[in-house]
Amino acid sequence: MATWAIGDLQGCLDDFRCLLKKIQFKPDRDQLWLTGDLVNRGPDSLGTLRYCHDLRDNLTTVLGNHDLHLLAVLDGAVAYKRKDTFGDVLNAPDRKRLAEWLLTCPLLHENADFVMTHAGIYPLWSLERARQYAAEVEAVLQDASQRGEFFAHMYGNEPSVWDERLQGSERWRTITNFFTRLRLIDDNGHIDLIHKESLTVKPEHLHAWYEHAGRVAIDKTILFGHWAALQGNTGVHHVIGLDTGCVWGNALTAYCLDDRRVVTCQCHHAH
Repeated sequence: MATWAIGDLQGCLDDFRCLLKKIQFKPDRDQLWLTGDLVNRGPDSLGTLRYCHDLRDNLTTVLGNHDLHLLAVLDGAVAYKRKDTFGDVLNAPDRKRLAEWLLTCPLLHENADFVMTHAGIYPLWSLERARQYAAEVEAVLQDASQRGEFFAHMYGNEPSVWDERLQGSERWRTITNFFTRLRLIDDNGHIDLIHKESLTVKPEHLHAWYEHAGRVAIDKTILFGHWAALQGNTGVHHVIGLDTGCVWGNALTAYCLDDRRVVTCQCHHAH
């Protein structure tokens, strides 16, 4: 039995299948952890969702910003955007079943040695607090009476710093942004949601979230996706980036939790 963590799929089903074949994944014995963003930008969001749903007994995915965007569109809270490529999901006869499954997926997943979120962990949170805040939003997503309000106010870059006094939709939006959109942060704990490029071109006053001087120590290896420009390279022990830009024509990456092997499947097309 092996457990593999795999970076953002974004509708790249053929590449996902290629990587699973390369790691010799066996659904009757192995486990998959996915960093989220199963859909959007790539060519086959529906096929990817269906494939992951079929493997759900052996697969755990955290929610990414693109997964939440799909759910918001399905909920009617926001319109389908010009750059979106999940129209196949919106028109699928099984879209409700797939959405119901996504709504049960966590923002944070862990075992004794590893913890995984889509974008990272806000550096001024302990792991205990991160668990608590993830559970808050997960409960809202699974509550039909609150879900509409959540999606209606999910979009926006503020607040950019954590304040325990936040309540309601502002609190939910901030927690969601920290788990699914985090990249850069300043010395005072304000996150920046504008810059998406590599660290070589970031503004001087910003740092990668995992390099913040006040980061609370977490005694587990952190796995995350979302930041394709890093190409998986953090330079920080026990912080592993797994989004290597498959959807942009680069590689899809798998990381073995048992022996820390890294396996990649080189993608052949930019989507």
